[in-house]
Amino acid sequence: MPVGAPDPATLGPLARKVLHYSDVMERTVVAAKEPGFNDSGWDELTALIDVAKFERVGNDKAVMGWDVYRALLNGWAGGTDFWSQFRRISEVGNVVFLELTEHNTPRGGAESVVNSMSVYEYDEAGKLVHLDIYLQHD
Repeated sequence: MPVGAPDPATLGPLARKVLHYSDVMERTVVAAKEPGFNDSGWDELTALIDVAKFERVGNDKAVMGWDVYRALLNGWAGGTDFWSQFRRISEVGNVVFLELTEHNTPRGGAESVVNSMSVYEYDEAGKLVHLDIYLQHD
């Protein structure tokens, strides 16, 4: 879970889902460096998503579905150390806005620190169907 995140009991149901998603992501990034890690290592995260509908829009407005995003995560997670610091979270309707300060240290590289805002959109079943990522670099 992001460092400094609020007590989930004080948040709405979808904001709690987003903090859980963040916790799963950070744990999986650590696990991705273990021998034998493969796509099934993302199963806990996959369970939170409607993979048929899921769309992630990231840097340069790059749009991808779950399979492409999971492959991107695999490559990234296996080669970087990652942690995040909580800044702010807001839940409005079926959308949650999460602001973090993200710390990435690629193997053999210098730490990169960015401010991020991620917009999580959920369907009626409580599954993540859309994720927008916005980054502020130095």
